[in-house]
Amino acid sequence: MDSVQAIKQRFEIIGNDVKLNRAIEKAIQVAPTDISVLVTGESGVGKEAIPKIIHALSHRKHAKYIAVNCGAIPEGTIDSELFGHEKGAFTGATATRSGYFEVADGGTIFLDEVGELPLTTQVRLLRVLENGEFLKVGSSQVQKTDVRIVAATNVNMFEAIKKERFREDLYYRLSTVEINIPPLRERKEDIHLLFRKFASDFGQKYKMPTIRLEDNAVETLSKYHWPGNIRQLRNIAEQISVLEEQRSISFTTLNSYLPNAGGSNLPAVIKQERKESEFSNEREILYKVLFDMKGDLNDLKKLTLELLKNNDTDKVQEENENLIRKIYGKEGDEEDFTEEEEQLSELEVLSLPESKTDSSLPKPAQEDKYHFAEEIEEEETLSLHEKEIELIKKSLERNKGKRKAAAAELGISERTLYRKIKQYNL
Repeated sequence: MDSVQAIKQRFEIIGNDVKLNRAIEKAIQVAPTDISVLVTGESGVGKEAIPKIIHALSHRKHAKYIAVNCGAIPEGTIDSELFGHEKGAFTGATATRSGYFEVADGGTIFLDEVGELPLTTQVRLLRVLENGEFLKVGSSQVQKTDVRIVAATNVNMFEAIKKERFREDLYYRLSTVEINIPPLRERKEDIHLLFRKFASDFGQKYKMPTIRLEDNAVETLSKYHWPGNIRQLRNIAEQISVLEEQRSISFTTLNSYLPNAGGSNLPAVIKQERKESEFSNEREILYKVLFDMKGDLNDLKKLTLELLKNNDTDKVQEENENLIRKIYGKEGDEEDFTEEEEQLSELEVLSLPESKTDSSLPKPAQEDKYHFAEEIEEEETLSLHEKEIELIKKSLERNKGKRKAAAAELGISERTLYRKIKQYNL
């Protein structure tokens, strides 16, 4: 069996991190078998090297090796790409086409970003994993294939399963053996080695002297968190090699190429997702509020009807105050208004135009009490709005614009009264 060091040299893998070495060891051990492998790790850590190692050390090494980026294929065509299609299966299918599983028969298929597969495609893939059977799109003839599947993903699979974006049974079929590639920030001793390798490669490629880092720049390189991992490190090395005239790179120069280099590496606080039970509770509260509002409206209709039919203003006033207390309740001690709000409220109340006094509001005529109930029902919705304005104006006039006294008379809080004044533009 090939050693880890020999495999690193063969596949140009740089680094001596313990976790990296363990991942390569697992790839070497699992290669001679036909079991499925799931490679996990963040984007840019180099997951694509593992399936190449597995294929090269397996008995399938002389057959085809096909790498498929599942996230780059549109959802509408991915079934056709993987399993093929018959002529006329869909618009544009002018000829029969063989899919990757048919072409790679006897070899290995690497499904990169397998977590991006649509659910319908996941069902088809599960059938291939279970018994090696698949159907072309538009065909009813079952075909057989003998392929080794190695998948990779940077998605948290348990989270995807929980959100029903990935089938749990497919996950356990794919991850018979799981190989995790550590992120670059956990391989601090390897960061400078990788940078030197990339710098040497780009020096040769662009025919210029190789850049080198000063001591303080090497320390900065090791402490940076590298969210893009090896891919980001390679890009930084290429940028500096091309753009910098000086071949000795200082801390200041390197820092200018590292995004958020001065930022904190502390983990971000992420708000937890709201559970379905919370939404259910909110719906119940909303329904209760709506039912209460319906009851309040019915009471207001009765009060308005009583006002139209009778001249007993004292009784109506008493019932109106009770109803207002029922609707708005005792809101308790609230925060005092700012001085600016207080002055604005007093100014608005004292400067009410003559056109908005209660003399301009329609008063129920004596003959209205003989109208039919149907006519009253049509008019009462319009009168509720006017009645509330009339009550607020009368109370403010009786109390000479003093909002606190008017609110006490109406049975509502001072803040609620202020809100009503603003609402009706009094």
